[in-house]
Amino acid sequence: MGIGDIADGLVRQIEAVGDGVSEALFEPVIRLGVTGLARAGKTVFITSLVANLLDRERMAQLGAGNRIRAAFLQPQPDDTVPRFDYEAHIDALTGPTPHWPESTRAVSQLRLSFRVQPSGLLGGVSGLRTVHLDIVDYPGEWLLDLALLEQSYRDWSHQALAKAEAREEAGDYLKLAGATDGAAALNEETARGLAAAYTAYQHSARAAGYSDCGPGRFLLPGELEGSPVLTFAPLAPPDRVPRASLWREMERRYEVYRRAVVRPFFRDHFARINRQIVLVDLLDALHGGPPALEDLRATMAQVLGAFRPGRNSWLGAILMGRRVDRILFAATKADHLHHTQHPKLQALMDALLREARDRAEFSGAQVQALAIAALRATVEDTRMVDGRELNCVRGILASSGKQAAFFPGTLPDDPNEVLGPARTGAKSWLEDAYGQMQFAPAPLTRRPGSGPPHIRLDKAAEFLIGDKL
Repeated sequence: MGIGDIADGLVRQIEAVGDGVSEALFEPVIRLGVTGLARAGKTVFITSLVANLLDRERMAQLGAGNRIRAAFLQPQPDDTVPRFDYEAHIDALTGPTPHWPESTRAVSQLRLSFRVQPSGLLGGVSGLRTVHLDIVDYPGEWLLDLALLEQSYRDWSHQALAKAEAREEAGDYLKLAGATDGAAALNEETARGLAAAYTAYQHSARAAGYSDCGPGRFLLPGELEGSPVLTFAPLAPPDRVPRASLWREMERRYEVYRRAVVRPFFRDHFARINRQIVLVDLLDALHGGPPALEDLRATMAQVLGAFRPGRNSWLGAILMGRRVDRILFAATKADHLHHTQHPKLQALMDALLREARDRAEFSGAQVQALAIAALRATVEDTRMVDGRELNCVRGILASSGKQAAFFPGTLPDDPNEVLGPARTGAKSWLEDAYGQMQFAPAPLTRRPGSGPPHIRLDKAAEFLIGDKL
């Protein structure tokens, strides 16, 4: 640990003490991290959560809801982080021609404040207190980069290439990497070609339903796009590694990525979170088949391990005793299933979470699984098909704007019926595959005091912030 790290640690300690004193004596702050992997619905979740906390008629499961006298948006505390554009997103979802808002591509933040009547013996005589909810939105792909802090370039390359061997989407990259001599002198055109091919493979793998894709900025580069810090890729180690070789430069750029990109994110944003929700598109993984579900299972363990303080000496140092004490893994898009299948979706999510806890050797925080729809886009329907009733959902197709009924298949009563084939390396489901359909948000007519329709968003809020209200 260098002098800069020691100084940074002292600053973090002072900030931690200051935050603790301020919150204990004045106004408590809940710092809720919202993350998930691509298409899991982070932007929609935050928008609907805020709308339903501002207008709480649909939040029956939020126990403290009747003690909230007022809720209002305020300027966020961190002026250096972009504000989550709540107003634009709620207009997109509830306007005359509703559509899904743009997805998360970087860190953003929003502060929602509550005026709350305290409970207990003094609740009737004490004044209202203010509680702040700071929502931090960040891409799940960035969270997975935590593992890089514990891996050398050689270790990461070995793991990344082994993973690629099992995915047909990696064919072009593996062919290019196999024909590249890492001991050859650095050629910038070769380096850019490798990085571009590896990035294309990551995008293809994510589109195929895989969850563990990255490094995170390869998928969501932002202002780093085209920079040398993103111009590296995994290579098999050569027998000899000359100083000016391609391998040596790839190794150097990987180290810069860890030091200049990954580390600041965890120092500046992750360390301040005390509540966390991880959104999971479990239905998309089922649609992708057993390999995608197994990849999701491993990814959940990796994500859960990231929330264990002390796992990484550097991360433990920046947390300074802070920890995420409640984590919710939420299977999204429950509105794509008839309500009779929701318990099965919940059971499968529970089973995945149990296995993730075991694999991550995780303990300490309260961890829960739930099936939700932050914004309900469908209604339920029953159709007769070949003489039998099918419980369907009906909504507006995102592709055509037409109404359609959809039956995705029947989830198993026993989660092991799908977890088993995923564990054993099956390439496809033995029985019918699970279908998928993209629905557009439905036109809404909102009553005063009522937020957008949802499924169990109030139950998620109760677990995440109810005790603090």
